[in-house]
Amino acid sequence: MDGLSWPSEAELNEIRQIVSKMAGRDPDEVRVVASPYRICPLGAHIDHQGGTVSAMTINKGILLGFIPSGDSQVVLRSGQFNGEVRFRVDEIEHSSHSIEMNDKVYSHDSSKQYEESNWGSYARGALYALHRKGNHLFQGFVGYISGSEGLDSSGLSSSAAVGVAYLLAFENANNIMVSPEENIEYDRLVENEYLGLKNGILDQSAILLSRYSCLLCMNCKTKEHKLIHPPKLQKNHKTELQKPYKILLAFSGLKHALTKNPGYNHRVSECQEAARILLDASGIEKVEPLLSNVEPEAYQTHKCKLEPNLAKRAEHYFSENLRVIKGLEAWASGKLEDFGKLITASGLSSIQNYECGSEPLVQLYKILLRAPGVFGARFSGAGFRGCCVAFVDANDAAEAASFIWEEYQKVQPELSCKLTQDMAVLICKAGDCARVI
Repeated sequence: MDGLSWPSEAELNEIRQIVSKMAGRDPDEVRVVASPYRICPLGAHIDHQGGTVSAMTINKGILLGFIPSGDSQVVLRSGQFNGEVRFRVDEIEHSSHSIEMNDKVYSHDSSKQYEESNWGSYARGALYALHRKGNHLFQGFVGYISGSEGLDSSGLSSSAAVGVAYLLAFENANNIMVSPEENIEYDRLVENEYLGLKNGILDQSAILLSRYSCLLCMNCKTKEHKLIHPPKLQKNHKTELQKPYKILLAFSGLKHALTKNPGYNHRVSECQEAARILLDASGIEKVEPLLSNVEPEAYQTHKCKLEPNLAKRAEHYFSENLRVIKGLEAWASGKLEDFGKLITASGLSSIQNYECGSEPLVQLYKILLRAPGVFGARFSGAGFRGCCVAFVDANDAAEAASFIWEEYQKVQPELSCKLTQDMAVLICKAGDCARVI
């Protein structure tokens, strides 16, 4: 089955051998969490406002091999970072830690010895979330975590994939039964409370709820979700069969946000301020200032009261919500061309209304739209660094990838020098949900 093409048996065997040596145990005892990366075709930057979003996973992601330790100790190594992480499951983790992820500044309890680069923060955050919800953990694990090569900090929700991986490992090792919906909330605690990030629940939801070949639709206000299946040919032939497609990931070479924009958290605050003004103008009190609490009719009536920046953020929210609804219909009908046009419009609104995206990413977005067989494209992730994602006709995927690489080298020779052709544009397939193997 294509959706289960990742991880390969070779990848599983490699991580089992590493953990086996770390723990001094048999490779057959090693369990592996596969936590995939996600893409968000439609629903950009509206999850934190309670909007409706779409998402699916790809056949790449985080692998966490582990063996229950038999005691309270957690011992971790990483394929991406140096050093070894050690802590106990009976330690109490506090959300009062000051963690500035972008600037690598960390202020913790001075009685603890923290590892190089503090890359264990997500593991500690998972422990915090499980304790916070009243779970009792009686043992830790010996583990090795590694992401698909070159895809960390790329706008594919690698941080959420890491958080989910640690949650599943802790739960599996301690025989804790947790539903996907509960784990979405647990990972939100990791990101929002423990790490202090103001993101929504899109990433965790996609990673935990997706199914191969389906498009996940989630109402981030009500937490209701459904899977939109691709069409099957019916007797009346009114429904089109979905064309074979691949997913292109085109990388900019940016690992850090070089844009002058204030960043993700500031955009969230602007959306909330726009919601507050619109709710006040509508005479609605004691309601959380989220744009999802503003009726579309009230937005149309009172949007003139918003100053230009706030007006742009609100326009992105309401237009993007509408694109999601139309996109779900297009997917269910097998109309990939229409679906792609909506993705492209989402990308344009992210640039013009949400005002994210540095010059290299905007250039990359425009190149993708000219590539052969591409149905549509947009930024992936927050849009301040990383990559762009596109849906492409499966028959044109290789040609499109070559075109994108050649054209991007022309406009960004310095950044493209940091990439190799085989890593600059990846051809991916749809994936499945996070799971323990």
